[in-house]
Amino acid sequence: MTQTIRELHYEDLPHVEAMQNGIENDYIPRVFNRLTSGDNRIFGMFEGEDLISTAGYTVYVGSYAMLGRLRSDKRYRGNANATTLLTYVLREAERHPGIQWIGANTQQANSPARRVLEKIGFEPVTSLYPAATKEPARLAENGRVWNRVTSLSEKRAWVKRMYVDTGAVFPYECYYPFPASDDLFPDNLLDKWEFYENDDRSRFLLMKYDQKLYHYLHTVYPWDDFTEQPGLWKTIDESYKQLLQETDGETYVWMDMTEAKASALPDAHPFELPDPWVLYRYD
Repeated sequence: MTQTIRELHYEDLPHVEAMQNGIENDYIPRVFNRLTSGDNRIFGMFEGEDLISTAGYTVYVGSYAMLGRLRSDKRYRGNANATTLLTYVLREAERHPGIQWIGANTQQANSPARRVLEKIGFEPVTSLYPAATKEPARLAENGRVWNRVTSLSEKRAWVKRMYVDTGAVFPYECYYPFPASDDLFPDNLLDKWEFYENDDRSRFLLMKYDQKLYHYLHTVYPWDDFTEQPGLWKTIDESYKQLLQETDGETYVWMDMTEAKASALPDAHPFELPDPWVLYRYD
């Protein structure tokens, strides 16, 4: 039977819902309207009238494309359909105006997706634990709340020094880290994000609101000594308490952790540490 690939639209939701991909409570049907609009693109491979595989990409700040949403109907697996479709999506992303970087982010344990990515030329960049907790106060044992940074130029100086100049991976959103460039730090975001410094101005903390399935206080601290800095967790806990007053539903503190960071946690730490996610890039 003939196979075809095309971009999906909201009217294709019944095809998506009919897929048997084996993922319990898959988020894609719930947010399909959003995944087919704005900076999101999603494509489907059909065999006849049956949707047998999906994949897509999202454009961030006009220059980053993150591939994902790779799903395969289990009745049609084993025929390299995912590889064929993801290659097609990659070519579409390369043609998207303004794209300077293409990557993908998948769980370390997702061996099938990782094999597909590596087969078509993606290389791993880093792996990060999506660490989350509702109890940041358990780490807030000493020190005082850090000093708020309000100057846009001072905020920009911090991200330039720690991220832009080094090209380090910056956690732009929960689940979406990118190698840093000036594009990730427009004035409107820097103005909205909360920055704090310790007293000797040797360390800074960035906090921002994010929402996926739950609400998150997304915290960014680029050093591995995050359990040793007096006042750091007291600062995080104060902002978390404020966010709890503003949100309905489950709310967490989120911190992306490298292996070194996760290893530095005390034995009785309050974090959930699920399987890390591996960031890939395509050159």
